[in-house]
Amino acid sequence: MSPLFKKFKDDIGLDEEENEETEEEEEEEKTKNKHSAKKEEKRKRDNDDDNNKKSGDWLESKGQLAADVYETDSDFCIQAPVAGVNQEEIEIFVENNMLVIKGERPEPDAGQNKKYYYKECYWGPFSRQTMLPEDANTQRIAASFKKGVLTIKIPKKKTEKRKITIEAD
Repeated sequence: MSPLFKKFKDDIGLDEEENEETEEEEEEEKTKNKHSAKKEEKRKRDNDDDNNKKSGDWLESKGQLAADVYETDSDFCIQAPVAGVNQEEIEIFVENNMLVIKGERPEPDAGQNKKYYYKECYWGPFSRQTMLPEDANTQRIAASFKKGVLTIKIPKKKTEKRKITIEAD
């Protein structure tokens, strides 16, 4: 800026107005920042509340049992690791063409005060539902439990081939 223009600005008081405007802008910016900080803080609180609700819901809900489902020539098979559960505590039934597995994995040392570093294992009630194919023979389902692995075999229905004769007109 040229010295003449600077002197002119000083004489008519433009710097003071600019300073006043700058101060007003700075105040507005501070106010906006305060509002933004309050909004951010509220969002974090709400998010924490949501997370607490979700974790609370998770604790109350049933965990899903991991399972492998595969087919052989004669059977449909389901295998699921259910370590920490006695076979008497596992319930298996068919309802509306759906195979349902239910149980509960009790937490060891549940009453003790623990400080977890990781909590990846699910303790508590669990269930798994698997839709059965049309050719599943639900009357002959068999289950076994060995070394913490539940294996369910669902035999396939035998389909008979029937020769159809064509009638002549």
